[in-house]
Amino acid sequence: NDTIFSMSVVIRLTKTGKRGEGRYRVVVIEKRYRRDGKPIETLGWYEKREKEENKNIDKDRYSYWLSKGAKPSPTVEKIINS
Repeated sequence: NDTIFSMSVVIRLTKTGKRGEGRYRVVVIEKRYRRDGKPIETLGWYEKREKEENKNIDKDRYSYWLSKGAKPSPTVEKIINS
């Protein structure tokens, strides 16, 4: 699957759930795809509540994609490092 790595790949959030809820999936996706396009891989989820954050992200797969040249969005970087 070397064709995946020749694309411009990013790690970003896709929105899920109802309007007004802060529920997101952390996905690996080609940069030119729309926000909710089909991802290459789903790394986990992130949920923003009024007083707390819940997240479950596969750090091993995140590191793998970084080693392959994927660029995380600033928001994803902030979530991972918090």
